[in-house]
Amino acid sequence: MSKEELAAGQPIRMQSSNAEEHFTLKGHAFTSNVVRQPDEALPLVTNAEGEQFVDNRISLHITSQGRTVVHRVFTKQDFAQLLNARFMKYAILEGLVFDQVTEAGTIRYAASVAYPQSDLYVPLRITVTPSGQLSIEREEMMDEAPQEQPEEKEK
Repeated sequence: MSKEELAAGQPIRMQSSNAEEHFTLKGHAFTSNVVRQPDEALPLVTNAEGEQFVDNRISLHITSQGRTVVHRVFTKQDFAQLLNARFMKYAILEGLVFDQVTEAGTIRYAASVAYPQSDLYVPLRITVTPSGQLSIEREEMMDEAPQEQPEEKEK
């Protein structure tokens, strides 16, 4: 985002990204493609300083042997059952990245819902079976996950 856009009060957007991974699972070649796009159709998120942020939509597409195993589009609402409602109000879907192929024969991704432009986030795990079944769970953190909006700065 340019300084002119920031000065004009435009909502802040994360950069779009497109990450492709190739891996083998149970003797078959797989390709994973994760695309993050800011989505103006989603509700804006406003932080304690009054800055507005465009939330993201992330697409996960996994293929193997010419067939689609998974094609799913995520927004932060897909993780709402795992997060505090107050945290959800001030957070955005920050990212989703390929993590590993597990010994159990599943594909693991790491996702995060976070306060914009901060280190405060909730880590999530998405597990996909070779047949395309998907599960989502919250990762355990050393410290308790953020539940409240950071205190508003004195003006």
